Amino acid sequence: MSGTILIYGASGYTGKLIAKRAADQGVRAILAGRSRARVEAAAAPLGLASRVFDLGDPKAIDVGLRDVAAALCVAGPFSATSRPMVDACLRKGVHYLDITGEIDVFEAIAARDAEAKARMVTLLPGVGFDVVPSDCLAAHLARRLPDAAKLKLFLSLGTNPSRGTAKTMVEAIAAGTQIRRKGALVRRDWPEAGSCDFGAGERPTVQVSWGDVATAFHSTGIPDIEVFFEALPAIRALARTPPFVKSFLGRPFMQTLLKRQIDRMPEGPSAEARASGRAILVGEASNARGERVRARLTTPEGYALTTATALDAAVRVAGGTVEPGFQTPSRAFGPDYVLEFAGVTRTDLDP
Repeated sequence: MSGTILIYGASGYTGKLIAKRAADQGVRAILAGRSRARVEAAAAPLGLASRVFDLGDPKAIDVGLRDVAAALCVAGPFSATSRPMVDACLRKGVHYLDITGEIDVFEAIAARDAEAKARMVTLLPGVGFDVVPSDCLAAHLARRLPDAAKLKLFLSLGTNPSRGTAKTMVEAIAAGTQIRRKGALVRRDWPEAGSCDFGAGERPTVQVSWGDVATAFHSTGIPDIEVFFEALPAIRALARTPPFVKSFLGRPFMQTLLKRQIDRMPEGPSAEARASGRAILVGEASNARGERVRARLTTPEGYALTTATALDAAVRVAGGTVEPGFQTPSRAFGPDYVLEFAGVTRTDLDP
């Protein structure tokens, strides 16, 4: 069964989208999760096999990874799910991928590079919207300006998050905003405001903790990195929450309350929203001499792109075409990888 992919968290919103794409493309996939009823309900209509195991049981994970070439983890928050799955993949010689956007998760997986190389295992987190398009954009800018010292990425998402993504955001409330300075991660209690022209005039932006603060450094070596979102009202309110309020919201009982409220949300964007939505990313790199390069990337809606990139990356990794060790999307597949997907365009914004 060489080349078989196990999709863990396949009964969630994003997992079901990836599972359907796998079935439509004839990919050898096994759907997995901890709820037998939900996993089997997702697998049966697609004609796919299923396995049930809890990530709190290492022996059960080992059994679940039997005869699997790669495991694609789409069950968040990845602060809880990535470590046990990575541990098992390293034990069993199975390649690991996920769709995390959590900076600390990226850094924890990067720290296991030597271990993964020794075991001939590829560790490739972040194969969804976070961070495939932004990582490829960062690598493209670094290719154009090899001695870049500063990188700023601006994102206009154009859609609402799924329940799983919203819960991950809630967990990050108390952590502050992370940026990179001189190669080191730095936390700020108060995010910086700014603006960006996404193609229709200047729009307000706000600094956020986004996966590229970790991955873009590993992909490009640029020491100073910041990420900004278009400052839609909800994002602005969350980012500008005073530190003492964030601390209160980070307490366990408040986290439980907030997540219960999230469970009342729609599971994720509708099929119509995924089909019609667009995301825009703008990147800017500069060097010590004041030289600057800029580029804009337009992509399908985030969940639609995640469905395509996550499965494609898993198929490639399962086929043994990616070097072992910790990888980022642009290191594994090149800066132009994202351009291989329908609806993605890139425009350089300077001469």
